[in-house]
Amino acid sequence: MRQDYRENLKLALDTLRAHKLRSALTIVGVVIGVTIMIVVAGLLSGFNTTVTETITGFGADTAFISKEEQGFHTGRRSEEERKRKELTLEQGQALLEGAPDIKAVAISIFPESASITARYKDAHVNLNSNDFRGTFPAFAEVYANANLKEGRFISDGDNEHKRDVAVIGENIAKALFPNVDPIGKLINAGGHEFEVIGEFELPKGGFGNMGNEDRRVVIPYYTFRKLYPNPSSFYHGYRIEAYPKRLDAAVDEARSVLRRVRKVPYDAPDSFSIQTSQQAIEGFYSVVGAVALATLVLSSIGLLIGGVGVMNIMLVSVTERTREIGVRKAIGARRGDITWQFLFEAMTLTGMGGIIGILFGWVVVLLVGGALDWRAVVPIWAVVVGFGVSVAIGLIFGVWPALKAARLDPVVALRYE
Repeated sequence: MRQDYRENLKLALDTLRAHKLRSALTIVGVVIGVTIMIVVAGLLSGFNTTVTETITGFGADTAFISKEEQGFHTGRRSEEERKRKELTLEQGQALLEGAPDIKAVAISIFPESASITARYKDAHVNLNSNDFRGTFPAFAEVYANANLKEGRFISDGDNEHKRDVAVIGENIAKALFPNVDPIGKLINAGGHEFEVIGEFELPKGGFGNMGNEDRRVVIPYYTFRKLYPNPSSFYHGYRIEAYPKRLDAAVDEARSVLRRVRKVPYDAPDSFSIQTSQQAIEGFYSVVGAVALATLVLSSIGLLIGGVGVMNIMLVSVTERTREIGVRKAIGARRGDITWQFLFEAMTLTGMGGIIGILFGWVVVLLVGGALDWRAVVPIWAVVVGFGVSVAIGLIFGVWPALKAARLDPVVALRYE
């Protein structure tokens, strides 16, 4: 007798409808496992796109130099790292003079204070220390995402005369000047007044301090030094731009120059950190990989629990339907027919759990993405994998109950009460 898959699917759905509560309780583990998989895949996928766009938005041929090691950290920094001397303006200028493959250097200076408030009348925005900086005109050349929406950038004259002017990010402009053109207005940042001379265009992406490029307030370097004359109240950071396809050579030259001007012994490690955009992305991927592995373990536990539950309920179903199995065998059903009937029932059960998990996960991704202002979209591959794994769980854990049903003796089964 030819196997009728459509009939087996209909029988499976009829059985699920007849035992709604039992079926729902059975697939809870599958729903949880698939939901976790979808949520993490959706958030990490959007997170990955956002961070990659943010990092590469700084420029493909650029690298950032700081005193401390960069990237994602857990725990306290080493004693050696904490004792490193600060970078200085002179060291940044030495890079451009001593490294022929470096096209430009953006030297920025930041306040040590953790939080700064920007105000205009009754409106205010809280900034991190990385959002408020003093810099040179080269900043607009080195940072690929420093495009202006309106106004102008800081000039050499602004720097030389220590003018109290500022260029602000688009989100700052929206918060402080929702219905007013910000150009020419006076804002208060860190307790000092600045005239707004330009507004940055909103860059792509955004995550953490890296993504707050739309929340920055940039002032002339020497204006910053005028306002913060105490060296212990600020620190420096450099972003270098190499000539096209010369970034590796530029990084090597920058390392050599900095070791020389900072008087680092030949057998000692660097007393600074240089990180390219590609290295930042690779560091991010290592963190994402660890999160994905932890997620795989958690979702596997949920799916395993769901699989065991499905196997138990299918064994109970075989016992309850022993007489039905005997009748089917008596009218000509073969072992393969009985086996596929119960396998279809198990796969339909877990497949429904997979669909519910996908829907739950999708809703959670949209809610979390909206709440955190992240780009969060569930990738198609996650939906396919989630549904495929849920069906596979039913197939794997349904084999034993299906074989047990197929091996029943029809005479004994017909006698069963």
